[in-house]
Amino acid sequence: MPWTQRDYPDSMKNLEPRVRNKAIEIANALLDDYDEGRAIAIATSQAKEWADNHPDHQGEGGSNHANLHVVPHEDGWVIKREGQERPEKKLSTKAEAVDYAKNLASDRNCSAIIHRQDGTVETSHNYA
Repeated sequence: MPWTQRDYPDSMKNLEPRVRNKAIEIANALLDDYDEGRAIAIATSQAKEWADNHPDHQGEGGSNHANLHVVPHEDGWVIKREGQERPEKKLSTKAEAVDYAKNLASDRNCSAIIHRQDGTVETSHNYA
């Protein structure tokens, strides 16, 4: 069962939100190869290590280092900067949005997090 930012394992509840979100992303990616318990343990450990090696770059008013999310929208797909409601870019297809977000994330040294139609995380591409 894939987890979301609103529905995640109890063992992740005390993680700082940024670390928890990374752990959720990693755990979802591991579910194909590991049982839930092992995926959670590995993801939590890796997310903590990731946080130690990738300090939070988001300062006042946001930052270009904030992760980008490709999410479904009424007219197609949008790219949103993490923590922002307003989309940075609207595109008609998911493929176009993914390509655009990956290029933008690469330029900004951040991650492009790709969501499914139901809003759950499908994959991510880290350029930090």
